[in-house]
Amino acid sequence: MYGDSAIVRRILTELGDTWAIVGLSSNQRRAAYGVAEVLQRHGKRIVPVHPKAETVHGEQGYASLAEIPFDVDVVDVFVNSDLAGAVADEAVAKGAKAVWFQLDVIDEAAYDRTRAAGLDMVMDRCPAIEIPRLR
Repeated sequence: MYGDSAIVRRILTELGDTWAIVGLSSNQRRAAYGVAEVLQRHGKRIVPVHPKAETVHGEQGYASLAEIPFDVDVVDVFVNSDLAGAVADEAVAKGAKAVWFQLDVIDEAAYDRTRAAGLDMVMDRCPAIEIPRLR
């Protein structure tokens, strides 16, 4: 239900190529760093969102979604489940088309709110794992 394959495919292929990655920093040991690299290799523009607002993979970072001065298509969330719902709400406010909660990030109430706002959403999945499955 939270990772419907048709929605996964739509997010990865149809909804646009600008991905804000919440929790992405220059720490190469974190999963977000590697996933961002995979997304870039597959033609996505990544936008790091982290309190440190670091430049990562050559892309300028921002401290919050609200600070990004352009539209984003997908908000990819690498924060723990307790914080993820607030990020989903920020994604709705930002005008994103979809929200993607990474592996082990689950908030059913946030899922319901986000879907009710008209956004596509998946939870507990990883785009770096799903992209190769599209072929």
